[in-house]
Amino acid sequence: MSAVPGSEKPAGRFRRMLDRLSSSQEDLESEELREDAETAGCTRIGDCHDRQIVTVTGTLRTVTLRPRAGVPALEAELFDGSAALDVVWLGRRSIVGIEPGRKLIASGRISMSRGRRVLFNPKYELRPLGRE
Repeated sequence: MSAVPGSEKPAGRFRRMLDRLSSSQEDLESEELREDAETAGCTRIGDCHDRQIVTVTGTLRTVTLRPRAGVPALEAELFDGSAALDVVWLGRRSIVGIEPGRKLIASGRISMSRGRRVLFNPKYELRPLGRE
């Protein structure tokens, strides 16, 4: 007889419930964000490559004002459960609605800067606050 590893077995309702109960809050939020990106038809940030044109969605973790070459730049970290990327608006000190915890859909060309994915001046859409 050969034993089937637990990871290869289809997960039943009871097993999924146990997994949810034993998962951390961060894991549950990451899973929810990944599902949200999939239902919105967006590319997962973890699957994005340099110079690729993408539409991504996630939650803004941080928003900071950081000058680049003497020009103001509003930077935010967007997280979708698979990975994070930096969203940068050059020449902006603030944008109404861009705040930590806000959900966002952003479109543009990915570039790599210091080993991190970055979207410069993306087209964006703020998602509604609260449950959708």
